[in-house]
Amino acid sequence: MSELIAEIKKIPPVTRFVVLSSLAVSLSTMMGLVSAYKVVYTYGLVFEKLQVWRIYTSFFLGRSGIAYIFDLINLYRSMDQIESGPYTRRSADLAWQLFAASVAIMITSIPVSSLVFFRPFLLCVVYVSSSLAPVGAQTSIMGLVHLPIRYLPYIMLGMDLLMEGPGAVAAALPGAVVGHLWWWGVWGPEVGGAGGVLAPWGAAPVWLREWMGQGDVPPPPAGRSTGANSGGGVHIIPPRRQTRDAAPAATTGYQWGQGQRLGQN
Repeated sequence: MSELIAEIKKIPPVTRFVVLSSLAVSLSTMMGLVSAYKVVYTYGLVFEKLQVWRIYTSFFLGRSGIAYIFDLINLYRSMDQIESGPYTRRSADLAWQLFAASVAIMITSIPVSSLVFFRPFLLCVVYVSSSLAPVGAQTSIMGLVHLPIRYLPYIMLGMDLLMEGPGAVAAALPGAVVGHLWWWGVWGPEVGGAGGVLAPWGAAPVWLREWMGQGDVPPPPAGRSTGANSGGGVHIIPPRRQTRDAAPAATTGYQWGQGQRLGQN
Protein backbone atom coordinates (compact mmCIF):
# COMPACT_ATOMS: atom_id res chain seq x y z
CA MET A 1 0.00 0.00 0.00
CA SER A 2 2.84 2.37 0.83
CA GLU A 3 4.38 1.68 -2.58
CA LEU A 4 1.10 2.61 -4.28
CA ILE A 5 0.87 5.86 -2.31
CA ALA A 6 4.48 6.65 -3.19
CA GLU A 7 3.74 6.14 -6.89
CA ILE A 8 0.64 8.34 -6.70
CA LYS A 9 2.67 11.12 -5.06
CA LYS A 10 5.01 11.09 -8.05
CA ILE A 11 2.17 12.33 -10.27
CA PRO A 12 2.19 16.13 -10.66
CA PRO A 13 -0.24 17.73 -8.17
CA VAL A 14 -2.85 19.17 -10.52
CA THR A 15 -2.91 16.01 -12.63
CA ARG A 16 -3.24 13.93 -9.47
CA PHE A 17 -6.14 16.04 -8.20
CA VAL A 18 -8.02 15.88 -11.51
CA VAL A 19 -7.58 12.13 -12.02
CA LEU A 20 -8.38 11.16 -8.43
CA SER A 21 -11.44 13.45 -8.44
CA SER A 22 -12.74 11.77 -11.57
CA LEU A 23 -12.17 8.31 -10.11
CA ALA A 24 -13.88 9.21 -6.84
CA VAL A 25 -16.97 10.75 -8.44
CA SER A 26 -17.35 8.33 -11.36
CA LEU A 27 -16.71 5.09 -9.49
CA SER A 28 -19.04 6.14 -6.66
CA THR A 29 -21.91 6.51 -9.11
CA MET A 30 -21.00 3.43 -11.16
CA MET A 31 -20.98 1.28 -8.01
CA GLY A 32 -24.32 2.71 -6.87
CA LEU A 33 -22.86 4.31 -3.74
CA VAL A 34 -24.09 7.74 -4.83
CA SER A 35 -26.99 8.54 -7.13
CA ALA A 36 -25.99 10.31 -10.32
CA TYR A 37 -28.83 12.74 -9.64
CA LYS A 38 -26.90 13.98 -6.59
CA VAL A 39 -23.80 14.94 -8.56
CA VAL A 40 -25.03 16.44 -11.84
CA TYR A 41 -25.28 20.18 -12.38
CA THR A 42 -28.68 21.84 -12.14
CA TYR A 43 -28.86 25.62 -12.05
CA GLY A 44 -31.79 25.79 -9.64
CA LEU A 45 -30.32 23.33 -7.16
CA VAL A 46 -26.91 25.00 -7.22
CA PHE A 47 -27.90 28.66 -6.98
CA GLU A 48 -31.25 28.42 -5.24
CA LYS A 49 -30.79 25.39 -2.98
CA LEU A 50 -27.06 26.15 -2.57
CA GLN A 51 -25.98 22.60 -3.48
CA VAL A 52 -22.68 24.02 -4.69
CA TRP A 53 -20.86 20.67 -4.65
CA ARG A 54 -22.65 19.86 -7.91
CA ILE A 55 -20.38 22.32 -9.74
CA TYR A 56 -17.35 20.27 -8.72
CA THR A 57 -18.83 16.81 -9.23
CA SER A 58 -20.35 17.62 -12.63
CA PHE A 59 -16.84 18.12 -14.06
CA PHE A 60 -15.64 14.68 -12.96
CA LEU A 61 -18.61 12.40 -13.66
CA GLY A 62 -17.47 10.32 -16.60
CA ARG A 63 -19.36 8.02 -18.90
CA SER A 64 -20.03 4.45 -17.79
CA GLY A 65 -18.48 1.35 -19.23
CA ILE A 66 -15.25 0.91 -21.15
CA ALA A 67 -15.60 4.38 -22.68
CA TYR A 68 -14.70 5.84 -19.29
CA ILE A 69 -11.43 3.91 -19.21
CA PHE A 70 -10.31 5.47 -22.47
CA ASP A 71 -11.49 8.91 -21.34
CA LEU A 72 -9.55 8.56 -18.09
CA ILE A 73 -6.40 7.52 -19.94
CA ASN A 74 -6.73 10.50 -22.26
CA LEU A 75 -7.30 12.81 -19.30
CA TYR A 76 -4.28 11.53 -17.39
CA ARG A 77 -1.91 11.59 -20.36
CA SER A 78 -2.98 15.04 -21.52
CA MET A 79 -2.81 16.58 -18.05
CA ASP A 80 0.56 14.96 -17.33
CA GLN A 81 2.01 16.12 -20.66
CA ILE A 82 0.94 19.68 -19.92
CA GLU A 83 2.04 19.81 -16.30
CA SER A 84 5.33 17.97 -16.90
CA GLY A 85 6.11 20.04 -20.00
CA PRO A 86 4.93 23.61 -20.61
CA TYR A 87 3.88 24.02 -16.96
CA THR A 88 6.95 22.48 -15.32
CA ARG A 89 7.30 24.05 -11.84
CA ARG A 90 4.21 26.12 -12.63
CA SER A 91 1.46 23.87 -11.28
CA ALA A 92 -0.14 26.85 -9.54
CA ASP A 93 -0.49 28.66 -12.87
CA LEU A 94 -1.98 25.53 -14.42
CA ALA A 95 -4.50 25.19 -11.57
CA TRP A 96 -5.48 28.85 -11.91
CA GLN A 97 -5.93 28.66 -15.68
CA LEU A 98 -7.78 25.35 -15.43
CA PHE A 99 -10.20 26.92 -12.97
CA ALA A 100 -10.81 29.83 -15.36
CA ALA A 101 -11.32 27.38 -18.23
CA SER A 102 -13.87 25.45 -16.17
CA VAL A 103 -15.87 28.61 -15.50
CA ALA A 104 -15.76 29.39 -19.22
CA ILE A 105 -17.00 25.88 -20.04
CA MET A 106 -19.99 26.35 -17.75
CA ILE A 107 -20.86 29.66 -19.41
CA THR A 108 -20.45 28.42 -22.99
CA SER A 109 -22.49 25.30 -22.18
CA ILE A 110 -25.59 27.31 -21.22
CA PRO A 111 -27.15 27.07 -24.72
CA VAL A 112 -27.07 23.25 -24.60
CA SER A 113 -28.19 22.98 -20.94
CA SER A 114 -25.49 20.46 -20.00
CA LEU A 115 -25.84 18.56 -16.74
CA VAL A 116 -22.33 17.09 -16.86
CA PHE A 117 -19.16 18.88 -17.97
CA PHE A 118 -16.67 16.02 -17.99
CA ARG A 119 -16.58 15.60 -21.76
CA PRO A 120 -16.01 19.30 -22.62
CA PHE A 121 -13.47 19.48 -19.76
CA LEU A 122 -11.59 16.53 -21.25
CA LEU A 123 -11.75 18.00 -24.74
CA CYS A 124 -10.44 21.33 -23.45
CA VAL A 125 -7.41 19.68 -21.82
CA VAL A 126 -6.72 17.54 -24.90
CA TYR A 127 -6.94 20.61 -27.14
CA VAL A 128 -4.35 22.53 -25.10
CA SER A 129 -2.06 19.49 -24.83
CA SER A 130 -2.27 18.89 -28.58
CA SER A 131 -1.67 22.54 -29.42
CA LEU A 132 1.45 22.71 -27.25
CA ALA A 133 2.85 19.44 -28.59
CA PRO A 134 5.99 19.56 -30.78
CA VAL A 135 5.46 20.01 -34.49
CA GLY A 136 5.28 16.59 -36.08
CA ALA A 137 4.12 14.76 -32.95
CA GLN A 138 1.90 11.81 -33.79
CA THR A 139 -1.07 10.07 -32.19
CA SER A 140 -2.67 6.76 -33.03
CA ILE A 141 -6.18 5.37 -33.14
CA MET A 142 -6.26 1.86 -31.69
CA GLY A 143 -2.62 1.55 -32.74
CA LEU A 144 -3.71 1.28 -36.37
CA VAL A 145 -3.89 4.79 -37.87
CA HIS A 146 -1.26 7.42 -37.07
CA LEU A 147 -2.19 11.08 -37.42
CA PRO A 148 -0.74 14.42 -36.27
CA ILE A 149 -1.66 14.92 -32.62
CA ARG A 150 -3.12 18.35 -33.40
CA TYR A 151 -6.04 16.55 -35.01
CA LEU A 152 -6.89 14.65 -31.82
CA PRO A 153 -9.64 17.03 -30.55
CA TYR A 154 -11.39 16.86 -33.91
CA ILE A 155 -11.08 13.07 -33.97
CA MET A 156 -12.75 12.96 -30.56
CA LEU A 157 -15.61 15.14 -31.80
CA GLY A 158 -15.98 12.93 -34.87
CA MET A 159 -16.18 9.80 -32.72
CA ASP A 160 -18.76 11.48 -30.50
CA LEU A 161 -20.82 12.13 -33.61
CA LEU A 162 -20.54 8.52 -34.78
CA MET A 163 -21.17 6.94 -31.37
CA GLU A 164 -23.69 9.24 -29.73
CA GLY A 165 -24.97 11.65 -32.35
CA PRO A 166 -25.09 15.44 -32.79
CA GLY A 167 -26.23 16.03 -29.21
CA ALA A 168 -22.95 14.66 -27.84
CA VAL A 169 -20.98 16.90 -30.18
CA ALA A 170 -22.95 19.95 -29.09
CA ALA A 171 -22.28 19.12 -25.43
CA ALA A 172 -18.53 18.61 -25.98
CA LEU A 173 -17.94 21.49 -28.40
CA PRO A 174 -17.65 24.20 -25.68
CA GLY A 175 -14.54 22.39 -24.47
CA ALA A 176 -12.85 22.78 -27.86
CA VAL A 177 -13.82 26.46 -28.00
CA VAL A 178 -12.48 27.16 -24.50
CA GLY A 179 -9.37 25.07 -25.18
CA HIS A 180 -8.60 27.15 -28.26
CA LEU A 181 -9.13 30.40 -26.36
CA TRP A 182 -6.87 29.13 -23.56
CA TRP A 183 -4.06 28.20 -25.94
CA TRP A 184 -4.40 31.29 -28.13
CA GLY A 185 -5.05 33.71 -25.27
CA VAL A 186 -2.30 32.58 -22.87
CA TRP A 187 0.38 31.12 -25.13
CA GLY A 188 -0.26 32.86 -28.43
CA PRO A 189 -0.14 31.22 -31.85
CA GLU A 190 3.68 31.19 -31.97
CA VAL A 191 5.30 28.89 -29.39
CA GLY A 192 8.33 30.59 -27.86
CA GLY A 193 7.31 34.01 -29.12
CA ALA A 194 5.13 36.70 -27.60
CA GLY A 195 2.44 35.45 -25.27
CA GLY A 196 -1.26 35.84 -25.93
CA VAL A 197 -3.49 38.71 -24.88
CA LEU A 198 -4.52 36.83 -21.72
CA ALA A 199 -0.96 36.06 -20.62
CA PRO A 200 -0.83 38.85 -17.99
CA TRP A 201 -3.83 37.25 -16.24
CA GLY A 202 -2.51 33.70 -16.56
CA ALA A 203 -0.23 33.82 -13.53
CA ALA A 204 -1.70 32.40 -10.32
CA PRO A 205 -2.25 34.79 -7.40
CA VAL A 206 0.39 34.83 -4.67
CA TRP A 207 -1.79 33.01 -2.13
CA LEU A 208 -2.30 30.07 -4.49
CA ARG A 209 1.39 29.88 -5.36
CA GLU A 210 2.33 29.84 -1.68
CA TRP A 211 -0.37 27.30 -0.84
CA MET A 212 1.02 24.96 -3.51
CA GLY A 213 4.58 25.54 -2.32
CA GLN A 214 5.64 27.58 -5.36
CA GLY A 215 5.89 30.99 -3.79
CA ASP A 216 9.59 31.16 -4.67
CA VAL A 217 8.93 30.55 -8.36
CA PRO A 218 8.46 33.89 -10.14
CA PRO A 219 5.55 34.15 -12.58
CA PRO A 220 6.39 34.42 -16.28
CA PRO A 221 6.83 37.96 -17.64
CA ALA A 222 3.52 39.56 -18.63
CA GLY A 223 2.80 39.07 -22.29
CA ARG A 224 5.73 36.74 -22.87
CA SER A 225 6.16 32.99 -22.75
CA THR A 226 9.38 31.78 -21.20
CA GLY A 227 10.50 29.45 -23.93
CA ALA A 228 12.39 26.33 -22.84
CA ASN A 229 13.73 27.69 -19.57
CA SER A 230 13.85 25.16 -16.75
CA GLY A 231 11.70 27.40 -14.58
CA GLY A 232 8.62 27.12 -16.74
CA GLY A 233 7.16 28.23 -20.03
CA VAL A 234 7.14 26.11 -23.17
CA HIS A 235 9.44 23.14 -22.69
CA ILE A 236 9.23 21.53 -26.11
CA ILE A 237 11.78 19.51 -28.03
CA PRO A 238 11.48 19.87 -31.83
CA PRO A 239 11.29 16.77 -34.03
CA ARG A 240 14.58 15.09 -34.75
CA ARG A 241 16.24 16.04 -38.01
CA GLN A 242 18.38 13.70 -40.03
CA THR A 243 21.89 14.86 -40.76
CA ARG A 244 23.33 14.59 -44.24
CA ASP A 245 25.65 11.77 -43.22
CA ALA A 246 23.13 9.85 -41.14
CA ALA A 247 21.41 6.82 -42.58
CA PRO A 248 17.70 7.33 -43.20
CA ALA A 249 15.56 5.98 -40.40
CA ALA A 250 12.46 3.87 -40.84
CA THR A 251 10.29 6.53 -39.31
CA THR A 252 10.68 10.23 -38.70
CA GLY A 253 9.17 12.72 -36.35
CA TYR A 254 9.04 13.16 -32.62
CA GLN A 255 6.83 11.00 -30.44
CA TRP A 256 4.82 13.04 -27.93
CA GLY A 257 4.91 10.60 -25.02
CA GLN A 258 3.57 7.23 -26.08
CA GLY A 259 0.78 8.61 -28.22
CA GLN A 260 -2.93 8.47 -27.49
CA ARG A 261 -4.87 5.29 -28.02
CA LEU A 262 -8.52 5.94 -28.49
CA GLY A 263 -11.21 3.37 -28.12
CA GLN A 264 -14.91 3.99 -27.84
CA ASN A 265 -15.78 7.63 -27.43
